Amino acid sequence: MKIKYNPKLKELARQLRNNATKSEIRLWQKLKRGQMYSYDFHRQKPIDNYIVDFFCNKLQLVIELDGYSHQIIEVWEKDVLKTKKLNELDIRVMRFSDHQIMNDMSNVLRAIESYILQFEETGVLPLIKDYGV
Repeated sequence: MKIKYNPKLKELARQLRNNATKSEIRLWQKLKRGQMYSYDFHRQKPIDNYIVDFFCNKLQLVIELDGYSHQIIEVWEKDVLKTKKLNELDIRVMRFSDHQIMNDMSNVLRAIESYILQFEETGVLPLIKDYGV
């Protein structure tokens, strides 16, 4: 599926890739080069009018990492709108906190793996559960 995006976001996405957070770097080490069941993930990917942390086109899966600022109500409200828009594009969104990435990576990877296995078993995009962000 061809993903449309706002071309004005391309340079910002490049800057975000070059200035990744510790949790983004840590998760990227597990996702890059097809390490997750050979699926191709991209980081800081423009989609529509948003930039998502990680995206796999074949799985139609976005993975977002939420740091401390995401606890602020205005940021949280923007996250809700972003997730809603991505869902309207038939893209699923998984959210994990920086704390989960830094302290519970094995369960984060199990959650992603569970999504992949459900997708491979059914051929249908699984619904996303709340992973405790």
